[in-house]
Amino acid sequence: MLVNNAAYAKCTPLGEITEQECDDHYSLNVKAIINVTQCVTVGMKQRRSGSIVNVSSLAGLVGYKDHLVYGSSKAAVDLMTKIMALELGPFNIRVNSINPGVTNTEMAKVGWSDPERRDWMLSRCPLGRFNEPVEIAQAVLFLLNHKSGLINGVNLPIDGGIFSTRIIEFDNKCH
Repeated sequence: MLVNNAAYAKCTPLGEITEQECDDHYSLNVKAIINVTQCVTVGMKQRRSGSIVNVSSLAGLVGYKDHLVYGSSKAAVDLMTKIMALELGPFNIRVNSINPGVTNTEMAKVGWSDPERRDWMLSRCPLGRFNEPVEIAQAVLFLLNHKSGLINGVNLPIDGGIFSTRIIEFDNKCH
């Protein structure tokens, strides 16, 4: 089993993004996953079994303001997941990703401490709350487990329904 969970995140508006910021995001969020996965899958291929979970982000599936570099690096993780699933499937190695929305970690509590920003995001969540870290861990454990034996190449949003429901806001004039 392998869980690729390291990540770097800095939110910068277009026009202010530095080359170093791009390098930092892509080195950790993309290249590290490739490097670690290549090392670990040598043994998995020999055993002809394994399960890999890449931790992506909801920001890899939807666009968020000031998330150009972070979001695009996580979108790369999502596509890498599908390609890895395709290439490793013949060795009975499954590869999936999870795409958490806002999760109540110390970092997120700071990032979403502004009540207007927090309330805006919560208003788009049908379940009306952010993730708890244990809920993310439970999804990872499920995908690693043999009970999810035919799930392969999936990007799983864990966001209370923000992505899945794709709420469309109208101005009370539906035509």
